[in-house]
Amino acid sequence: MTFANFIGWGLVSYLVGSLPTGFLWAKARGVDIRTVGSGNIGATNVMRVLGKVPGITVLLIDAAKGFVPVFFAKRQGTALEIVCCLAVIAGHNWTCWLKFKGGKGVATSAGALAAMLPGPMLCGLAVWCVVFAASRYVSLASIFAAATLPVATWLLRPDLTWFAGLLSALVIYKHKSNIERLRAGTENRIGKKKE
Repeated sequence: MTFANFIGWGLVSYLVGSLPTGFLWAKARGVDIRTVGSGNIGATNVMRVLGKVPGITVLLIDAAKGFVPVFFAKRQGTALEIVCCLAVIAGHNWTCWLKFKGGKGVATSAGALAAMLPGPMLCGLAVWCVVFAASRYVSLASIFAAATLPVATWLLRPDLTWFAGLLSALVIYKHKSNIERLRAGTENRIGKKKE
């Protein structure tokens, strides 16, 4: 595969990821999701503002955005999978349609990893479910799931541990404001109304 092919696949993956699902869904209902709740365009904020059905729908579409490009890249080799995975997540996190501001990439990363590293992704999902059930914090569950990913990858696909570590660091970095609110005790729980 030529360098031009890598660029082409990467560009298409970025554009797929850049579709601002949460923003568009909320906009269709007359809401600018960037100005309400946490201000994030992701599924969690959509759920808080618009309800469970829109939130879950945005979550599934964002995951599908990650899955599709990486799935189709699988036959072309691991290098292209990595390119498409990074590009689609970058598209979601820094979408060109919203002045390069986007979501936190959890659902899109999970979709991409479901195609590329299904075993480690399922391990991360299991940790997410346990932490969320115990705390009701989506952000905390996402951070723990991201931290689990490199360990699970080291056990199941050790050659890609470095890549899993990179994705993990990216997700945790995107949650820096959540970490500050968790430390301050001001982070919102799912199912608990703000006082």
